[in-house]
Amino acid sequence: MQIQAWLRHARTCIEASQAASATPQLDAEVLLAHVLSCSRTYLHTWPDKVLDEQQLKSAEGLLQQRATGLPVAHLLGEREFWSLPLQVNASTLIPRPDTECLVEQALQLSLPAQARVLDLGTGTGAIALALKSERPRWQVVAVDKTIDAVKLAQANAARLGLAVEVQQSDWFRNIADQRFDLIVSNPPYIDARDPHLQQGDVRFEPHSALVAGASGFADLATIITTARSYLNANGWLVLEHGWQQAERCRLALHEAGYGQVQSQRDYANLERITFGQWESDKGSETDVE
Repeated sequence: MQIQAWLRHARTCIEASQAASATPQLDAEVLLAHVLSCSRTYLHTWPDKVLDEQQLKSAEGLLQQRATGLPVAHLLGEREFWSLPLQVNASTLIPRPDTECLVEQALQLSLPAQARVLDLGTGTGAIALALKSERPRWQVVAVDKTIDAVKLAQANAARLGLAVEVQQSDWFRNIADQRFDLIVSNPPYIDARDPHLQQGDVRFEPHSALVAGASGFADLATIITTARSYLNANGWLVLEHGWQQAERCRLALHEAGYGQVQSQRDYANLERITFGQWESDKGSETDVE
């Protein structure tokens, strides 16, 4: 079977399957490129190339698993984030492109040249590693409450050669006597009753990393309140949240005493990132990048 024929077959199979994929053509191309150890460009450059028996068998095996709904990232064991190849598994969320908007916002803030940064609920380590890759002088700490996620983030940091300290902590519980210039988090923010939890890739991701109490706002509220004790004067808190939670996040930040509170939109033009500055006990001017 030729590459172009297999891609048509695979797209049809995914469209008719339980995968509920919004990108069946992309899924097919990514799976076949993985089998052939090539780029997706290669598939379009050589559409008439015939797959050998082993290649076809491997591609079909991945396709059938995708048809059951298993995420492409889990099938390949990897997902790119901020141009970094990250190992992924079922213990954490799969990094989403929209979370790069949080990284972009954090990098735009005025921070010390050797800022201390904390990533809460790091999962694969995506946010922490992206920030470290852009600001090598920053001292980045990443925490997650599950040991499997900690091990995964540590493996990604080692694999990429990025010096991020990863440790186990349920939010701030094991972060004693430390203060940071920047705290970032993409915490659970989905209501347990949200029907999207039964759709697409999220069916195969840990609900503990997706669902929060108080209609999805409990963890955001905890972080907003508690972060004040762990931020340096003029330090920033940057949060990712649901598309309907921006106003509530802004109100919570204002009520907690943060200033410079704003929200930013994601690639779908939805308000998904909200941030504020902890201005109490203003310190002296610092060297900024």
